[in-house]
Amino acid sequence: MDQIEALLKPGPFLYLLIVWGVVTAIFLILVIWRSVLTSHEDDQIFLDSAEEHMATQQRELVSKINKLSRPILTSGIMAGVLLLAIAGIFVYNGLKNF
Repeated sequence: MDQIEALLKPGPFLYLLIVWGVVTAIFLILVIWRSVLTSHEDDQIFLDSAEEHMATQQRELVSKINKLSRPILTSGIMAGVLLLAIAGIFVYNGLKNF
């Protein structure tokens, strides 16, 4: 228990945990936002020329969904790397104090 208390004192490990929490929250928000946008997307639309505005809305929606893929991938990778770094520091300190 002393090891955990020592790690949670203000310092680099605590700041790393905070950064990981923020990056993970951003990742989750982006994933939720993409799923909301995807729920409004239609797989197939049969339109005539009078309903061209609906086709335009669908193209804009697909464009928004595609634009989210890179930030989602980047924030997911960053969250994973930060989590591995946190676990590595935790194990290192545990072995050092063993």
